[in-house]
Amino acid sequence: MNLARPSSPSLDSKPQAPPTVTPLTQSSAEAYVASTCFKIGPPGRVGVELEWLVHDSCRPHTAPDPTRVDAALDSLRLSPEDPLLPHGSRLTREPGGQVELSSPAADSLADCVELTRRDLATLRAAFAAQGLTLAGYGTEPHPREREVTLRQPRYLAMEEFFGRTGPWGKIMMCTTASTQVCLDAGTDDTSGPDGHQGFRARWELAHRLGPVLVAAFANSPLLDGRPTGYRSTRQAVWSRMDPSRTQAPTDADGDPRAAWARYVLDAAVLCVRRPEGHPWSAPVGLTFRDWLARPEAERPTLADLEYHITTLFPPVRPRGYLELRMIDAQPGDGWLVPAALAAALFGDPKAADAARAALEPLAAATAEPGPRGPAWTRAATRGMDDPVLRQAALGCFTAAESALADQPALSHLRTALVEFVERYPARGRCPADDLLDAPVAPRRPAPEEDAPC
Repeated sequence: MNLARPSSPSLDSKPQAPPTVTPLTQSSAEAYVASTCFKIGPPGRVGVELEWLVHDSCRPHTAPDPTRVDAALDSLRLSPEDPLLPHGSRLTREPGGQVELSSPAADSLADCVELTRRDLATLRAAFAAQGLTLAGYGTEPHPREREVTLRQPRYLAMEEFFGRTGPWGKIMMCTTASTQVCLDAGTDDTSGPDGHQGFRARWELAHRLGPVLVAAFANSPLLDGRPTGYRSTRQAVWSRMDPSRTQAPTDADGDPRAAWARYVLDAAVLCVRRPEGHPWSAPVGLTFRDWLARPEAERPTLADLEYHITTLFPPVRPRGYLELRMIDAQPGDGWLVPAALAAALFGDPKAADAARAALEPLAAATAEPGPRGPAWTRAATRGMDDPVLRQAALGCFTAAESALADQPALSHLRTALVEFVERYPARGRCPADDLLDAPVAPRRPAPEEDAPC
Protein backbone atom coordinates (compact mmCIF):
# COMPACT_ATOMS: atom_id res chain seq x y z
CA MET A 1 0.00 0.00 0.00
CA ASN A 2 1.27 3.45 -0.79
CA LEU A 3 0.04 6.22 1.40
CA ALA A 4 2.04 9.02 -0.11
CA ARG A 5 0.86 9.48 -3.66
CA PRO A 6 -2.52 10.86 -4.78
CA SER A 7 -2.64 8.76 -7.93
CA SER A 8 -1.58 5.23 -8.78
CA PRO A 9 1.47 4.29 -10.80
CA SER A 10 0.33 0.71 -11.22
CA LEU A 11 -2.57 1.28 -13.61
CA ASP A 12 -2.84 4.75 -15.02
CA SER A 13 -6.58 4.74 -15.66
CA LYS A 14 -7.64 6.56 -12.52
CA PRO A 15 -9.44 9.80 -13.48
CA GLN A 16 -7.84 12.92 -12.14
CA ALA A 17 -9.99 15.44 -10.33
CA PRO A 18 -10.02 18.77 -12.15
CA PRO A 19 -8.60 21.67 -10.14
CA THR A 20 -11.55 23.23 -8.37
CA VAL A 21 -12.46 24.88 -5.09
CA THR A 22 -16.19 24.50 -5.59
CA PRO A 23 -17.72 22.92 -2.47
CA LEU A 24 -19.34 19.55 -3.01
CA THR A 25 -22.82 18.41 -2.14
CA GLN A 26 -23.62 14.89 -0.96
CA SER A 27 -25.27 14.00 -4.26
CA SER A 28 -22.42 15.37 -6.39
CA ALA A 29 -19.84 13.54 -4.26
CA GLU A 30 -21.69 10.22 -4.54
CA ALA A 31 -22.16 10.66 -8.27
CA TYR A 32 -18.49 11.44 -8.82
CA VAL A 33 -17.26 8.43 -6.83
CA ALA A 34 -19.72 6.05 -8.45
CA SER A 35 -18.79 7.22 -11.96
CA THR A 36 -15.01 7.13 -11.58
CA CYS A 37 -14.13 4.24 -9.25
CA PHE A 38 -14.65 1.51 -11.90
CA LYS A 39 -13.17 2.29 -15.31
CA ILE A 40 -15.32 0.38 -17.78
CA GLY A 41 -13.66 -1.40 -20.69
CA PRO A 42 -12.30 -4.76 -21.84
CA PRO A 43 -9.95 -5.98 -19.10
CA GLY A 44 -6.42 -7.05 -19.81
CA ARG A 45 -3.88 -4.84 -18.08
CA VAL A 46 -1.94 -5.99 -15.03
CA GLY A 47 0.17 -4.18 -12.44
CA VAL A 48 1.83 -5.00 -9.14
CA GLU A 49 2.83 -2.99 -6.10
CA LEU A 50 5.59 -4.62 -4.09
CA GLU A 51 6.41 -3.40 -0.59
CA TRP A 52 9.66 -4.41 1.05
CA LEU A 53 11.05 -4.16 4.55
CA VAL A 54 14.66 -2.95 4.54
CA HIS A 55 17.24 -5.04 6.43
CA ASP A 56 20.94 -4.74 7.06
CA SER A 57 22.38 -7.59 4.97
CA CYS A 58 24.86 -8.63 7.68
CA ARG A 59 22.71 -7.94 10.73
CA PRO A 60 19.05 -8.31 9.76
CA HIS A 61 18.04 -8.21 13.42
CA THR A 62 19.17 -4.57 13.65
CA ALA A 63 17.47 -1.57 12.07
CA PRO A 64 19.59 -0.22 9.19
CA ASP A 65 21.11 3.25 9.37
CA PRO A 66 18.67 5.56 7.53
CA THR A 67 21.57 7.33 5.83
CA ARG A 68 22.42 4.10 3.99
CA VAL A 69 18.85 3.86 2.75
CA ASP A 70 19.11 7.47 1.60
CA ALA A 71 22.37 6.67 -0.20
CA ALA A 72 20.80 3.69 -1.97
CA LEU A 73 17.90 5.81 -3.19
CA ASP A 74 20.18 8.71 -4.15
CA SER A 75 22.24 6.36 -6.31
CA LEU A 76 19.16 5.73 -8.43
CA ARG A 77 19.01 9.45 -9.25
CA LEU A 78 15.26 9.65 -8.82
CA SER A 79 13.64 13.04 -8.43
CA PRO A 80 10.46 13.74 -6.44
CA GLU A 81 8.89 15.03 -9.65
CA ASP A 82 9.80 11.92 -11.66
CA PRO A 83 10.52 8.99 -9.30
CA LEU A 84 10.62 6.35 -12.02
CA LEU A 85 13.02 3.45 -12.44
CA PRO A 86 14.44 2.67 -15.92
CA HIS A 87 11.49 0.52 -17.04
CA GLY A 88 8.75 2.75 -15.68
CA SER A 89 8.20 1.51 -12.12
CA ARG A 90 7.64 4.15 -9.48
CA LEU A 91 9.53 4.02 -6.21
CA THR A 92 8.14 5.43 -2.98
CA ARG A 93 8.96 5.25 0.72
CA GLU A 94 6.53 4.14 3.36
CA PRO A 95 6.06 5.79 6.78
CA GLY A 96 8.08 3.21 8.72
CA GLY A 97 11.01 3.04 6.32
CA GLN A 98 9.66 0.39 3.92
CA VAL A 99 10.09 0.94 0.19
CA GLU A 100 7.53 0.20 -2.49
CA LEU A 101 8.02 -0.53 -6.17
CA SER A 102 4.89 0.06 -8.24
CA SER A 103 5.00 -1.27 -11.78
CA PRO A 104 3.58 0.58 -14.76
CA ALA A 105 0.37 -0.71 -16.24
CA ALA A 106 1.23 -3.57 -18.58
CA ASP A 107 -0.90 -4.93 -21.40
CA SER A 108 -0.23 -8.51 -20.34
CA LEU A 109 0.99 -10.57 -17.41
CA ALA A 110 4.18 -11.40 -19.32
CA ASP A 111 4.97 -7.71 -19.88
CA CYS A 112 4.18 -6.87 -16.26
CA VAL A 113 6.55 -9.55 -14.99
CA GLU A 114 9.37 -8.62 -17.36
CA LEU A 115 9.26 -4.88 -16.63
CA THR A 116 8.93 -5.40 -12.90
CA ARG A 117 11.78 -7.91 -12.69
CA ARG A 118 14.14 -5.54 -14.50
CA ASP A 119 13.30 -2.58 -12.28
CA LEU A 120 13.42 -4.75 -9.17
CA ALA A 121 16.91 -5.94 -10.14
CA THR A 122 18.00 -2.30 -10.40
CA LEU A 123 16.50 -1.51 -7.03
CA ARG A 124 18.06 -4.55 -5.32
CA ALA A 125 21.50 -3.73 -6.75
CA ALA A 126 21.33 -0.19 -5.41
CA PHE A 127 20.43 -1.43 -1.93
CA ALA A 128 22.98 -4.26 -2.01
CA ALA A 129 25.72 -1.71 -2.75
CA GLN A 130 24.90 -0.17 0.65
CA GLY A 131 24.84 -3.55 2.41
CA LEU A 132 21.03 -3.59 2.50
CA THR A 133 18.47 -6.26 1.61
CA LEU A 134 14.87 -5.90 0.48
CA ALA A 135 13.17 -8.40 2.81
CA GLY A 136 9.83 -9.99 1.86
CA TYR A 137 7.80 -10.49 5.05
CA GLY A 138 4.24 -9.42 5.81
CA THR A 139 5.39 -8.07 9.17
CA GLU A 140 8.85 -7.21 10.46
CA PRO A 141 9.93 -10.44 12.22
CA HIS A 142 12.72 -8.84 14.28
CA PRO A 143 12.21 -6.59 17.30
CA ARG A 144 12.07 -2.98 16.15
CA GLU A 145 11.24 0.39 17.58
CA ARG A 146 8.02 1.46 15.91
CA GLU A 147 8.78 4.92 14.61
CA VAL A 148 7.16 6.91 11.83
CA THR A 149 10.35 7.96 10.05
CA LEU A 150 8.66 10.11 7.39
CA ARG A 151 7.56 13.13 9.39
CA GLN A 152 5.15 14.40 6.76
CA PRO A 153 1.86 16.06 7.77
CA ARG A 154 -0.16 13.16 6.34
CA TYR A 155 1.69 10.52 8.32
CA LEU A 156 1.67 12.55 11.51
CA ALA A 157 -2.10 12.95 11.19
CA MET A 158 -2.42 9.24 10.42
CA GLU A 159 -0.36 8.34 13.49
CA GLU A 160 -2.61 10.51 15.65
CA PHE A 161 -5.82 9.18 14.08
CA PHE A 162 -4.97 5.50 14.52
CA GLY A 163 -3.44 6.10 17.93
CA ARG A 164 -6.87 6.97 19.30
CA THR A 165 -7.95 3.32 19.17
CA GLY A 166 -4.84 1.31 20.01
CA PRO A 167 -1.45 0.28 18.62
CA TRP A 168 -2.67 -1.39 15.44
CA GLY A 169 -2.39 1.59 13.14
CA LYS A 170 1.20 2.26 14.11
CA ILE A 171 2.07 -1.42 13.71
CA MET A 172 0.58 -1.27 10.21
CA MET A 173 2.45 1.92 9.32
CA CYS A 174 5.84 0.85 10.64
CA THR A 175 6.15 -2.93 10.41
CA THR A 176 4.01 -4.33 7.58
CA ALA A 177 4.51 -4.94 3.86
CA SER A 178 2.33 -6.40 1.13
CA THR A 179 2.19 -7.71 -2.42
CA GLN A 180 -0.64 -6.03 -4.30
CA VAL A 181 -2.03 -7.11 -7.65
CA CYS A 182 -3.89 -4.59 -9.82
CA LEU A 183 -6.36 -5.66 -12.50
CA ASP A 184 -8.74 -3.82 -14.80
CA ALA A 185 -12.23 -3.41 -13.35
CA GLY A 186 -13.99 -4.91 -16.37
CA THR A 187 -16.86 -4.15 -18.72
CA ASP A 188 -20.46 -3.20 -18.07
CA ASP A 189 -21.69 -6.55 -19.42
CA THR A 190 -23.58 -8.79 -17.03
CA SER A 191 -24.49 -11.75 -19.23
CA GLY A 192 -23.43 -13.63 -22.31
CA PRO A 193 -20.03 -15.16 -23.09
CA ASP A 194 -18.21 -12.10 -21.75
CA GLY A 195 -20.21 -11.85 -18.55
CA HIS A 196 -17.19 -12.95 -16.50
CA GLN A 197 -15.47 -9.74 -17.61
CA GLY A 198 -18.20 -7.54 -16.17
CA PHE A 199 -17.07 -5.36 -13.30
CA ARG A 200 -19.75 -6.76 -10.98
CA ALA A 201 -18.56 -10.34 -11.54
CA ARG A 202 -14.91 -9.38 -11.13
CA TRP A 203 -15.65 -7.40 -7.97
CA GLU A 204 -17.47 -10.39 -6.48
CA LEU A 205 -14.72 -12.83 -7.48
CA ALA A 206 -12.05 -10.61 -5.92
CA HIS A 207 -13.85 -10.66 -2.56
CA ARG A 208 -14.63 -14.38 -2.73
CA LEU A 209 -10.99 -15.08 -3.55
CA GLY A 210 -9.64 -12.78 -0.82
CA PRO A 211 -9.48 -15.29 2.07
CA VAL A 212 -7.75 -17.85 -0.16
CA LEU A 213 -5.10 -15.26 -1.10
CA VAL A 214 -4.63 -14.40 2.58
CA ALA A 215 -4.27 -18.06 3.57
CA ALA A 216 -2.15 -19.34 0.69
CA PHE A 217 0.37 -16.49 0.86
CA ALA A 218 0.33 -15.84 4.62
CA ASN A 219 3.88 -14.81 5.51
CA SER A 220 3.75 -12.88 8.78
CA PRO A 221 3.59 -15.20 11.80
CA LEU A 222 6.08 -13.18 13.84
CA LEU A 223 6.09 -9.75 15.45
CA ASP A 224 8.76 -8.42 17.81
CA GLY A 225 10.63 -11.67 17.23
CA ARG A 226 7.86 -13.89 18.60
CA PRO A 227 5.02 -15.97 17.13
CA THR A 228 1.68 -14.20 17.34
CA GLY A 229 -0.67 -17.16 16.87
CA TYR A 230 -1.50 -16.03 13.32
CA ARG A 231 -0.10 -17.13 9.98
CA SER A 232 -0.88 -13.62 8.70
CA THR A 233 -0.37 -11.16 11.52
CA ARG A 234 -0.54 -8.41 8.96
CA GLN A 235 -4.12 -9.40 8.14
CA ALA A 236 -4.98 -9.60 11.84
CA VAL A 237 -3.64 -6.07 12.31
CA TRP A 238 -5.85 -4.74 9.51
CA SER A 239 -8.89 -6.41 11.09
CA ARG A 240 -8.35 -4.43 14.30
CA MET A 241 -8.11 -1.02 12.67
CA ASP A 242 -10.82 1.53 11.91
CA PRO A 243 -13.52 -0.55 10.15
CA SER A 244 -14.87 2.48 8.28
CA ARG A 245 -11.75 2.39 6.07
CA THR A 246 -10.50 -1.23 6.30
CA GLN A 247 -13.69 -3.32 6.11
CA ALA A 248 -15.00 -4.30 2.68
CA PRO A 249 -18.03 -2.32 1.45
CA THR A 250 -21.41 -3.98 1.95
CA ASP A 251 -22.91 -4.64 -1.46
CA ALA A 252 -26.46 -5.63 -0.54
CA ASP A 253 -28.09 -4.20 -3.66
CA GLY A 254 -25.71 -5.79 -6.15
CA ASP A 255 -24.26 -2.47 -7.31
CA PRO A 256 -20.60 -2.14 -6.25
CA ARG A 257 -20.43 1.43 -7.55
CA ALA A 258 -23.20 2.61 -5.24
CA ALA A 259 -21.78 0.52 -2.38
CA TRP A 260 -18.35 2.09 -2.80
CA ALA A 261 -19.80 5.60 -2.99
CA ARG A 262 -21.62 5.05 0.33
CA TYR A 263 -18.47 3.58 1.84
CA VAL A 264 -16.37 6.58 0.83
CA LEU A 265 -18.78 9.08 2.31
CA ASP A 266 -19.36 7.13 5.52
CA ALA A 267 -15.64 6.64 6.26
CA ALA A 268 -14.07 8.76 8.98
CA VAL A 269 -11.91 11.64 7.78
CA LEU A 270 -8.29 10.77 8.56
CA CYS A 271 -6.69 14.12 7.77
CA VAL A 272 -7.50 17.55 6.43
CA ARG A 273 -4.87 19.22 4.26
CA ARG A 274 -3.85 22.61 5.53
CA PRO A 275 -1.18 25.22 4.67
CA GLU A 276 2.42 24.49 5.52
CA GLY A 277 3.14 24.64 9.22
CA HIS A 278 -0.37 23.66 10.27
CA PRO A 279 -1.22 20.11 11.44
CA TRP A 280 -3.49 18.00 9.27
CA SER A 281 -5.35 16.39 12.17
CA ALA A 282 -9.05 15.73 11.53
CA PRO A 283 -11.82 16.36 14.10
CA VAL A 284 -12.61 13.22 16.08
CA GLY A 285 -15.59 11.29 14.70
CA LEU A 286 -16.00 13.37 11.53
CA THR A 287 -17.09 11.35 8.48
CA PHE A 288 -16.85 12.70 4.96
CA ARG A 289 -20.65 12.76 4.84
CA ASP A 290 -20.64 14.93 7.99
CA TRP A 291 -18.14 17.25 6.34
CA LEU A 292 -20.43 17.61 3.32
CA ALA A 293 -23.29 18.64 5.63
CA ARG A 294 -21.41 21.65 7.00
CA PRO A 295 -22.11 25.21 5.82
CA GLU A 296 -21.02 25.79 2.24
CA ALA A 297 -17.92 27.78 3.17
CA GLU A 298 -16.67 24.83 5.27
CA ARG A 299 -17.53 21.99 2.90
CA PRO A 300 -14.87 19.90 1.13
CA THR A 301 -13.95 20.28 -2.52
CA LEU A 302 -13.48 17.65 -5.19
CA ALA A 303 -9.74 17.67 -4.45
CA ASP A 304 -10.51 16.90 -0.79
CA LEU A 305 -12.69 13.97 -1.87
CA GLU A 306 -9.95 12.57 -4.11
CA TYR A 307 -7.46 12.80 -1.27
CA HIS A 308 -9.87 11.21 1.21
CA ILE A 309 -10.18 8.18 -1.09
CA THR A 310 -6.40 7.64 -0.88
CA THR A 311 -6.77 7.14 2.89
CA LEU A 312 -9.18 4.18 2.55
CA PHE A 313 -7.72 0.67 2.73
CA PRO A 314 -10.32 -2.08 2.15
CA PRO A 315 -9.11 -5.51 0.97
CA VAL A 316 -10.19 -4.69 -2.60
CA ARG A 317 -9.93 -1.03 -3.49
CA PRO A 318 -11.47 0.33 -6.72
CA ARG A 319 -9.28 3.07 -8.16
CA GLY A 320 -10.56 2.90 -11.70
CA TYR A 321 -9.20 -0.64 -11.57
CA LEU A 322 -9.28 -3.26 -8.80
CA GLU A 323 -6.40 -3.25 -6.33
CA LEU A 324 -6.10 -6.54 -4.39
CA ARG A 325 -4.49 -5.56 -1.11
CA MET A 326 -4.78 -8.65 1.09
CA ILE A 327 -1.58 -10.51 0.17
CA ASP A 328 1.45 -10.52 2.49
CA ALA A 329 4.82 -9.54 1.04
CA GLN A 330 6.61 -12.61 -0.30
CA PRO A 331 10.27 -13.65 -0.04
CA GLY A 332 12.56 -13.23 -3.05
CA ASP A 333 10.63 -13.51 -6.29
CA GLY A 334 7.67 -15.09 -4.54
CA TRP A 335 5.49 -12.18 -5.72
CA LEU A 336 5.37 -13.85 -9.14
CA VAL A 337 2.99 -16.56 -7.92
CA PRO A 338 0.14 -14.39 -6.55
CA ALA A 339 0.47 -12.15 -9.61
CA ALA A 340 0.21 -15.14 -11.94
CA LEU A 341 -2.63 -16.72 -9.96
CA ALA A 342 -4.78 -13.58 -9.90
CA ALA A 343 -4.10 -12.60 -13.51
CA ALA A 344 -4.86 -16.12 -14.76
CA LEU A 345 -8.11 -16.44 -12.82
CA PHE A 346 -9.38 -13.02 -13.88
CA GLY A 347 -8.13 -13.26 -17.45
CA ASP A 348 -9.54 -16.63 -18.53
CA PRO A 349 -13.31 -17.35 -18.51
CA LYS A 350 -12.91 -21.08 -17.83
CA ALA A 351 -10.47 -20.39 -15.01
CA ALA A 352 -12.83 -17.80 -13.52
CA ASP A 353 -15.73 -20.25 -13.58
CA ALA A 354 -13.60 -23.00 -12.04
CA ALA A 355 -12.44 -20.63 -9.31
CA ARG A 356 -16.01 -19.67 -8.47
CA ALA A 357 -16.92 -23.34 -8.18
CA ALA A 358 -13.92 -24.02 -5.97
CA LEU A 359 -14.82 -21.07 -3.75
CA GLU A 360 -18.48 -22.03 -3.36
CA PRO A 361 -17.94 -23.95 -0.06
CA LEU A 362 -16.67 -20.66 1.40
CA ALA A 363 -19.73 -18.67 0.30
CA ALA A 364 -21.40 -18.53 3.71
CA ALA A 365 -18.14 -17.67 5.49
CA THR A 366 -17.34 -14.91 2.99
CA ALA A 367 -20.80 -13.34 3.16
CA GLU A 368 -19.56 -11.11 5.97
CA PRO A 369 -17.09 -8.68 4.43
CA GLY A 370 -13.37 -8.91 5.13
CA PRO A 371 -11.15 -8.51 6.93
CA ARG A 372 -13.37 -9.30 9.96
CA GLY A 373 -15.53 -12.04 8.43
CA PRO A 374 -15.09 -15.66 9.56
CA ALA A 375 -13.32 -16.88 6.40
CA TRP A 376 -10.86 -13.99 6.58
CA THR A 377 -10.20 -14.66 10.27
CA ARG A 378 -9.64 -18.37 9.65
CA ALA A 379 -7.31 -17.54 6.77
CA ALA A 380 -5.22 -15.21 8.92
CA THR A 381 -5.11 -17.67 11.81
CA ARG A 382 -4.63 -21.05 10.15
CA GLY A 383 -3.46 -20.38 6.61
CA MET A 384 -3.49 -23.56 4.55
CA ASP A 385 -3.96 -25.66 7.68
CA ASP A 386 -7.69 -24.93 7.33
CA PRO A 387 -9.08 -27.84 5.24
CA VAL A 388 -11.88 -25.86 3.55
CA LEU A 389 -9.58 -23.01 2.59
CA ARG A 390 -6.94 -25.49 1.42
CA GLN A 391 -9.40 -27.31 -0.85
CA ALA A 392 -10.63 -24.03 -2.29
CA ALA A 393 -7.06 -22.87 -2.84
CA LEU A 394 -6.10 -26.08 -4.63
CA GLY A 395 -9.08 -25.66 -6.95
CA CYS A 396 -8.08 -22.08 -7.75
CA PHE A 397 -4.44 -22.99 -8.34
CA THR A 398 -5.49 -25.84 -10.64
CA ALA A 399 -7.69 -23.49 -12.64
CA ALA A 400 -4.87 -20.95 -12.93
CA GLU A 401 -2.38 -23.62 -14.00
CA SER A 402 -4.71 -24.75 -16.80
CA ALA A 403 -5.04 -21.17 -18.02
CA LEU A 404 -1.27 -20.65 -17.96
CA ALA A 405 -0.71 -23.94 -19.80
CA ASP A 406 -2.42 -22.43 -22.83
CA GLN A 407 0.22 -19.67 -22.99
CA PRO A 408 3.70 -21.04 -23.77
CA ALA A 409 5.29 -17.65 -23.12
CA LEU A 410 4.21 -17.97 -19.47
CA SER A 411 5.69 -21.45 -18.92
CA HIS A 412 8.11 -20.08 -16.31
CA LEU A 413 5.21 -18.67 -14.32
CA ARG A 414 3.32 -21.93 -14.59
CA THR A 415 6.40 -23.73 -13.26
CA ALA A 416 6.68 -21.29 -10.35
CA LEU A 417 2.99 -21.74 -9.55
CA VAL A 418 3.20 -25.55 -9.64
CA GLU A 419 6.29 -25.57 -7.42
CA PHE A 420 4.54 -23.27 -4.94
CA VAL A 421 1.51 -25.56 -4.80
CA GLU A 422 3.63 -28.64 -4.22
CA ARG A 423 5.61 -26.93 -1.46
CA TYR A 424 2.73 -25.23 0.33
CA PRO A 425 -1.03 -25.76 -0.29
CA ALA A 426 -0.71 -29.43 -1.25
CA ARG A 427 1.03 -30.02 2.09
CA GLY A 428 -1.30 -27.79 4.12
CA ARG A 429 1.40 -25.16 4.48
CA CYS A 430 2.00 -21.51 3.61
CA PRO A 431 5.21 -19.41 3.68
CA ALA A 432 4.52 -18.50 7.31
CA ASP A 433 5.14 -22.11 8.30
CA ASP A 434 8.74 -21.84 7.11
CA LEU A 435 9.26 -18.99 9.55
CA LEU A 436 7.57 -20.89 12.36
CA ASP A 437 9.85 -23.86 11.72
CA ALA A 438 12.86 -21.60 12.30
CA PRO A 439 11.55 -18.59 14.23
CA VAL A 440 13.52 -15.39 14.45
CA ALA A 441 14.83 -15.10 17.99
CA PRO A 442 14.77 -11.62 19.53
CA ARG A 443 18.36 -10.63 20.14
CA ARG A 444 20.76 -7.74 20.28
CA PRO A 445 23.96 -7.77 18.23
CA ALA A 446 27.23 -8.39 19.98
CA PRO A 447 29.71 -5.48 19.78
CA GLU A 448 31.92 -7.30 17.28
CA GLU A 449 28.93 -7.66 14.91
CA ASP A 450 29.18 -3.96 14.14
CA ALA A 451 32.08 -4.78 11.82
CA PRO A 452 31.23 -5.25 8.12
CA CYS A 453 30.46 -8.84 7.16
